[in-house]
Amino acid sequence: MRLVMFSKFLKDKDIAGLAATAKELGLEGYDLCVRDGYVVSPANAGEMMPRLVQELGRAGLSVAMVTGPIDLVWPDHAAAELICAAMSESGVRLLKIGYEFLNPAKGEDYWEKVDHIRRGLEGWVRMAQKYDVRVCLHTHSGEPRYHMGVNCAALMHLLAGFDPKYVGAYLDPGHMAVDGEPFSYGVSMVRKYLAIVALKDVLLFREDRGDEGGEGRQWVTAGKGCVAWSKVFAELVRVGFDGPLTVHGEYRNDGPEDFRAKLKPEVAYFRGKRDEAVGK
Repeated sequence: MRLVMFSKFLKDKDIAGLAATAKELGLEGYDLCVRDGYVVSPANAGEMMPRLVQELGRAGLSVAMVTGPIDLVWPDHAAAELICAAMSESGVRLLKIGYEFLNPAKGEDYWEKVDHIRRGLEGWVRMAQKYDVRVCLHTHSGEPRYHMGVNCAALMHLLAGFDPKYVGAYLDPGHMAVDGEPFSYGVSMVRKYLAIVALKDVLLFREDRGDEGGEGRQWVTAGKGCVAWSKVFAELVRVGFDGPLTVHGEYRNDGPEDFRAKLKPEVAYFRGKRDEAVGK
């Protein structure tokens, strides 16, 4: 289980800057954000991704996965084949794609959405076979426009029956704490598809909403929220998971210095939990 970081919040970093940041924070590599304006974008991925992977490799760092553009949902997206081809050339197998949504208030039908997404996944599988990559779907909370694959049970409506060599589950214990199952229960559902695990924590609390209550949430640094990380890591070890652990760093901060000041101890926290679980 390699401890990497989603590079979404490092948009200003070039390859050398990413290497230096990883060393400073104690990371083992990256979940590479491939979007316009980043060091690797869809347009330059064929040239820059292999170069970045090679240069980070010389620094002892890996690119464990790629996160594509937010709208990279369907295999006919203009960036899809560019990114998959670059991943194949670079030796990176895991690709996180974007989201499809369900809005029940607008009369959208869940099972029609499931069928629509599964038809799209058939196209993704053909591309994944061509380039030897694995397309991964992320568990993500949210309302009133719900993410399809909001939890493990819903995710399996999308993944069941597909070849796990080419399609994977990307579990997020933070989002699962909001709209999901107990972590071990969810893992038991997706086990053969389990490819990636996100690392971020969430604090849940009651909110007053007029004459009734509701659930509030705040994304916080690790250990300050509601996720039982010792149980998460113990379960990952129990099932033999060896994929990437990607730190998201999605919490309030007062700028780059404050972000780094919060992120470094968080990386150390997750490293400690992982190492304790594997018996280091």
